[in-house]
Amino acid sequence: MRRDDAGWFEAELACGTGARYIYVLDDGSRVPDPASRAQAHDVHDWSVVIDPAAYAWRETRWQGRPWYETIIYEIHCGLYGGFRGVEAALPRLADLGVTAIELMPINDFSGGRNWGYDGVLPFAPDTSYGSVDDLKALIDAAHAHGLMIFLDVVYNHFGPDGNYISRYAPATFREDYRTPWGAGIDFRRPDVRRFFTENALYWLLEYRFDGLRLDAVHAISEPDWLDEMAADVRASVEVGRHVHLVLEHEGNVSSHLRGGFDAQWNDDIHNVIHVLLTGETEGYYCDYAERPASKLAKGLSEGFIYQGDASAHHGGKSRGTPSGDLAPISFVFFLQNHDQIGNRAFGERLTRLCSADALEAAIALQILAPEIPLIFMGEEDASTTPFLFFCDYDGELAEIVRDGRRHEFARFKAFTDPALRDAIPDPNAPSTFSRSKPLRDETHGRERFDYYRRLLSLRRSLIVPRLKGARTVGATVLSEAAVRVQWRLNDGSELTLLSNLGADAACAVPPTDTMIFESKPGAAAALDNRTLLGHATVAFLSRAS
Repeated sequence: MRRDDAGWFEAELACGTGARYIYVLDDGSRVPDPASRAQAHDVHDWSVVIDPAAYAWRETRWQGRPWYETIIYEIHCGLYGGFRGVEAALPRLADLGVTAIELMPINDFSGGRNWGYDGVLPFAPDTSYGSVDDLKALIDAAHAHGLMIFLDVVYNHFGPDGNYISRYAPATFREDYRTPWGAGIDFRRPDVRRFFTENALYWLLEYRFDGLRLDAVHAISEPDWLDEMAADVRASVEVGRHVHLVLEHEGNVSSHLRGGFDAQWNDDIHNVIHVLLTGETEGYYCDYAERPASKLAKGLSEGFIYQGDASAHHGGKSRGTPSGDLAPISFVFFLQNHDQIGNRAFGERLTRLCSADALEAAIALQILAPEIPLIFMGEEDASTTPFLFFCDYDGELAEIVRDGRRHEFARFKAFTDPALRDAIPDPNAPSTFSRSKPLRDETHGRERFDYYRRLLSLRRSLIVPRLKGARTVGATVLSEAAVRVQWRLNDGSELTLLSNLGADAACAVPPTDTMIFESKPGAAAALDNRTLLGHATVAFLSRAS
């Protein structure tokens, strides 16, 4: 290869689809293409030449769906048997009533099992999930079912095994900026910025994903790159096509939502509801322990709960920026996700942590509120199987990850006993992966599926057509665990939700509007006596003005 004046090495060779290639460094080590579109086997192996135009798309007229129609189902491909396994599940998910499938990261990672957030080859779908054409067939099939399909992408770090870029392009990283995963990626460099922008465009244009969810962007040193990338995406997609961009940002920074991004994951809403349902107040939940109903009312009516307020979890530092001017659909509302379950030592779901009627009250609040709902795989089946942190490393790295995982929980009261910490599942054990597969609960699974399907049908028919332009009217605290929230929808009608996530009844005046749903039988009738039952959500909708 020849080095040009800018420092790039290049060579042009005649080859065909399926040709394997690898780069040899000066010290004789062999590394894959950092922009490999496919690998022969794993991250340390040969890169493979593919023909990006070889797949014959069937759903060529698909233009996506507008954001306000979005109902997300988050899924891990490996636990469903790869791309073909997810494709086989699409009819069931379409019947459930979701409108978008969100894949946890699929780019190439070391080994055969990983959450996906330790990927090192951003352009190569992991071979353990299937081929390039298997992935395109999945996307095609989703569109045939009327489903959007989103991809979770990681632009804040590379995984610990197979990250060869630091060996031949160390300037990609900066030692003066650290992330939880090591040296930060240097987004001050135009070539680094372009590498990741091209990756976003690659998934959206070549694979025809309908959107991207960007993981933990608070760890990206140059936040202006986010807006630059979003502008490039908006300028590059075909006219008339719906493409959506969603952020995860621990800092509650709202400015990106006034530009090229559609929405942000709302951790605040999840955290306060988790406190109300479980009573847990350790870790980041400590910020939601006091006046949780007041915080819930603020989150439902204004988006973020922390909008510059002091955070005890962050050492008293302020967190967040104002978000009250933003539409409800600027926020993704979840009761669980891969992080909130999987970052628990034993991966317990809410089905293990709270009562069924309390959880169903929270589900009704989530699905009928105007925010964009996200369902984590298995929730619709009342699954009680854990979702654990898993990976597939060998040798010293495997020991570091296992011990680090156990050490991480030493600061929690429940794990002061070393024996209990040692009981935390080894992320590298095959059994940790197999135990994480969601299974329908034999007792409540069918009932819960029907419950979700009924709620999602109501959302699609009564709320979604009125969502664009919806705004909050206000929120009232009814008790220590109950709130009343109202939204004015785009046709002038009003949606009112009364939700009590505590066991004790609360005093509440019912609206004069039409009751459209009660999570517990008798909850609407009890309101005639100004009583909102414990563990109940009741929804009302007024006529258009």
